[in-house]
Amino acid sequence: MVQIGFSSITVAEVGEATKSLHQKKVDEVVGVRGPYGNGFALTSGNVMIVGGGTGLTPLVPLAESLAGLSAKIVFMVGAKTRDELFFLDRIGTVVPDVTATTEDGSYGLKGLVTELAEQILEKQRFDMIYACGPEQMMLKMFLLAERYNTPFQASLERYIRCGIGICGSCCMGEYRICRDGPVFSGEQLRKVRNEFGLFKREVDGSKVSF
Repeated sequence: MVQIGFSSITVAEVGEATKSLHQKKVDEVVGVRGPYGNGFALTSGNVMIVGGGTGLTPLVPLAESLAGLSAKIVFMVGAKTRDELFFLDRIGTVVPDVTATTEDGSYGLKGLVTELAEQILEKQRFDMIYACGPEQMMLKMFLLAERYNTPFQASLERYIRCGIGICGSCCMGEYRICRDGPVFSGEQLRKVRNEFGLFKREVDGSKVSF
C-alpha cells in the first residue's frame, strides 16, 4: 500500500531551475527523482553540528534523528546576517544547546561559526562532527576535526546535471558528489585534500578556484 503524506524542501534561488521553483503556486505539480546518493551516518555520544547558511537544511532533520538516539548535541549555526539564518525555532525544540553567529553581528555572536567551533573543540571531546554549508567553511571544520582527531562527516554541494554519476559535472577528485555523496567522511576527504574546499567546476566543466 502506498502511503501519502507531506514533505518539504528548502530551495535557494540561484539559477533558472530554482527560480522556477520559487514561482510555483499552491497546488501546482512538481516532479521529483530520487533519492540519490547517501546521507549522514548517525552517531550517539557527544556530537557537534556546524551549519552555515542554507547548509542548515539537512542538519535540522539530522539533529532530530540524533536526539532520538539520546546523543548530546552541540549545535552551532552561522551566516553573514540574521536574514540568512533558518529553522532556529525548530532546532531549539530538539536541541537545548544552540549558538548562532553572524558576520555582521545582527544576531547572536559576531564572527565566524568556525571560530566558535575551534574554541569549543579546545575544551571538549566529541565523538563526531557533522557539517554542511559553504565548502570553504566545511574545509575549516575538516581541518579542525583532523587537528583534534575527531571523526567527521560533511554534506557537499556541487553543480549537478544528471544526478546519477554519468556526466561528471560534480566531480571532486575521484568522487562524484551525486553518486558517492553528498555526505563524505573525513577519511574520504583526505583523498581529495588537494581539491576539497579549493576548487570547483563551472557549468562547462572547467575547474576554478573558490
